[in-house]
Amino acid sequence: MSNDHHSDHSETHFTSTAVVRDIVIGMADGLTVPFALAAGLSAAVDSSAIIVTAGLAEVAAGSIAMGLGGYLAGKTDIEHYDSELKREAHEIKHLREHEILEVEEILSEYGLKGSALKTVVKSITSNRERWLKFMMKFELNLERPDPKRAMISAATIATSYIVGGLIPLMPYFFISDIMSALKMSVIATSIALVLFGWIKGRFTGVNQGRSATQTLVIGALASSAAFGIAHLLS
Repeated sequence: MSNDHHSDHSETHFTSTAVVRDIVIGMADGLTVPFALAAGLSAAVDSSAIIVTAGLAEVAAGSIAMGLGGYLAGKTDIEHYDSELKREAHEIKHLREHEILEVEEILSEYGLKGSALKTVVKSITSNRERWLKFMMKFELNLERPDPKRAMISAATIATSYIVGGLIPLMPYFFISDIMSALKMSVIATSIALVLFGWIKGRFTGVNQGRSATQTLVIGALASSAAFGIAHLLS
């Protein structure tokens, strides 16, 4: 019963960490790329409608690309786990004595020795599935990926990108004067970047003030570069 509870807790913790990571990936790019595009276009065109159209096209394309990237990364994790599982199963079958020594080495690092060590080693190696699971977790430090994880990751990253991308574009929907819309976009995106950086810092354990400042500086640099280049070219 206690083992099942521990497994559920580990899986929940692992999944929630992965979801936070996916939100961070999607939101970070969603806030900065469309923001930089809108800022750049603000210096080159004279119509908010063009900026909205181009911005929405970029958000659509970006969310698909980012989501696909997340999906492929998730599938790669599954393929990597399956590949390592087959290799470890082959070693247990054909290099049995060597693998038993590896179990002893791993357990001795946790302080087991003498008869206690021999007993635990025998218990683990007497059951092939248990032995294989032990080696995957403690030798290779690999958790079995959730088969649904790739699709969930893709959806989370894509949705986060869309949410992030709409924030810098919203002022252009309602304000026809481009420079006024740009100012509102800068204010809205700056607030969003600070909030996002603060929340990201809280979830990742990084200093929240520093994390907020970093995301704001990155967004400011990206949009300033885009605006400056577009201004020079126009």
